[in-house]
Amino acid sequence: MLKALDNEHLGKLILRLALGILILLHGISKLVNPGSLSWISDTLASHGLPTVLAYGVLLGEVIAPVMAILGWNTRVAGLLIAGNMVVAIFLAHMGQLFTLTDSGGWALELQGMYLFGALALMFLGSGRMAIKPD
Repeated sequence: MLKALDNEHLGKLILRLALGILILLHGISKLVNPGSLSWISDTLASHGLPTVLAYGVLLGEVIAPVMAILGWNTRVAGLLIAGNMVVAIFLAHMGQLFTLTDSGGWALELQGMYLFGALALMFLGSGRMAIKPD
């Protein structure tokens, strides 16, 4: 039987893997469909921001998730993913910020889970089941 302390580390591993894999899939999609980066660049430009920032999405959706999955600098990975989500919400979802779906859920449930999961990862760290435990 697992001790309570072991459950804590297993929980952190599950959080790292779930968040990392699910965000990474979005990043892979952007890598195989470069047009999505053009859309992000155009959206940044429409907000008066430098278009080169569009490449930051690869940091937040490819590099940081891999870091989280491996458990290497997990707190930094959580910060990068959270920052990526804040920018994504700002650029693409502000109109939905205070909106509910027909079934009563928050319109930004997915983005919210990614954002708050990343914040949890940032505060909790990797746990022992990691390449570089913190």
